[in-house]
Amino acid sequence: MFDSVAQKYDRANDLLSFGQTRSWRNKVRDAVDAKAGQSVLDLAAGTGSSSIAFVREGVRVVASDFSQGMLAEGRKRHPNLEFVFADATKLPFKAAEFDATTISFGLRNVVDVEKALGEMHRVTKPGGRLVICEFSQVQNPVLRPFYEFYLKRILPVLSRLAGQTPEAYDYLADSILAWPTQAELAKKIEAAGFERVTYKNLVFGVVAIHVGHKLAKKTPVKKSTAKKLAAKKATQ
Repeated sequence: MFDSVAQKYDRANDLLSFGQTRSWRNKVRDAVDAKAGQSVLDLAAGTGSSSIAFVREGVRVVASDFSQGMLAEGRKRHPNLEFVFADATKLPFKAAEFDATTISFGLRNVVDVEKALGEMHRVTKPGGRLVICEFSQVQNPVLRPFYEFYLKRILPVLSRLAGQTPEAYDYLADSILAWPTQAELAKKIEAAGFERVTYKNLVFGVVAIHVGHKLAKKTPVKKSTAKKLAAKKATQ
């Protein structure tokens, strides 16, 4: 499905989000906050439009996706980016390889979300972070019916105008409505091993950005040092 929409995917997303996608990417970039000498893994990167936001002097950015069609289109548009085919549930990267791991609007498409989150934890360095940007649940009971109407009725019409496959956006609407709430996703992230998990709603919860941290390992204190510290405290 994604192979078939690769060429027009980014343009369609800009139309269907009323131009909000660029603002969302900037917010994800700020949450990742990559510094020179660090590395960023961008999962479900598609054509690389999300990955470009992380490119800066001295930062290694790896754009990965499960769709070969998306990767092929991305390599044409951004020959300077490093593109890698990757299954989110079995990432082809070493443990603790990246300072930040991020995924935007792709976690819903993973068959086993818990397994994917576990893999993201594995490849993230201690002291690193996970940033997830995903469609979420509008909590306001007044606004929610209007949003559901947009997903079910308006979205397929706009997708036809954008020249996309309507079936692809029928799937989009169904996957959004079936997605966990912000708090439920936060619990899944914590269960994968990330700590200090927070989230921020954008556009009344249409989109949410979750941030989790892989805490740095504490350096174990040697027994001899521990004894000396204990003895010092005893004499005080």
